[in-house]
Amino acid sequence: MNGPQPVLRQQQRAFAAAVLGRDSNGLLRASPQGDTEPVQVYRRAYPARLTGALRDNYEILALALGDDSFDALAAAYLQAQPSRQPSIRWFGHALVAFMDQRLAADDGLVPHPALVDLARMDWALRGAFDAADAPVIEHAALAGTAPDDWPTLVLQLHPSVQQVPLQWAVGAAWHALRSARDLADSQLAGATDTADAAEPELPAPEALHHSLLVWRKGPDTQWRSLAETEARLLQAVAEGARFAALCELAASLVEQPEPAVPLVVAALQQWLTDGLISAVGVDDPPANANATPDADADAAG
Repeated sequence: MNGPQPVLRQQQRAFAAAVLGRDSNGLLRASPQGDTEPVQVYRRAYPARLTGALRDNYEILALALGDDSFDALAAAYLQAQPSRQPSIRWFGHALVAFMDQRLAADDGLVPHPALVDLARMDWALRGAFDAADAPVIEHAALAGTAPDDWPTLVLQLHPSVQQVPLQWAVGAAWHALRSARDLADSQLAGATDTADAAEPELPAPEALHHSLLVWRKGPDTQWRSLAETEARLLQAVAEGARFAALCELAASLVEQPEPAVPLVVAALQQWLTDGLISAVGVDDPPANANATPDADADAAG
């Protein structure tokens, strides 16, 4: 429709512009005193609400930075990445990339690169919490698998399972900050008489290139660090590799074919215990997969 916009739509756009601090083109009626002061309430509330949503999505990062520094980061992010999603649950989807940019700019907004990894953890854990529901199979589900079926066995990961690449060892800091938050929540609820907790002492960040496994088990999000071999195997599972291919990959990683199968079996048992596997199937090869070209030609004739 190329004609004039309805009056209501014009007013809505004008109100949104005013809340965002832009010119409303005179479409908002001023008070007898000549101002539109009530709009200021919404103008202040809008960034405050988005900052609160960002704090909720990145709660451990917010604790690590402290209120003032996190508010400064949130204000800069809101300026660079205005919310465009209908749900504020997804506000902050680009915060990690934004922090990387500000870290490269060395403007003090992100004082240490380990904070970017904390942000990665926060976002991954929130994503695992919101992931789709799916069944989780247990060890007994594989007990009746025929020996001939094992090579073509294909595992399906739970929708919440993620691998997060990290550059810093931030697990100990995450635990310390989470414990301090839980204690503060208990004190606020009156569940404990413990005196006000001091700020947690965080270990000095250490560089460590590794993968973090994040998932949801029941209603609770979980995470643990992965050794390189397990990380590679899990990635292969995510890509639909058969059990035989997993064993071949394990053999190439440990450079010894003998322990490859026990290694994969041990990993599979751990994944079942953790609740990472939603389904198991058999990927049968095509009927003529092993036929020679001449045999195919004879069959066709």
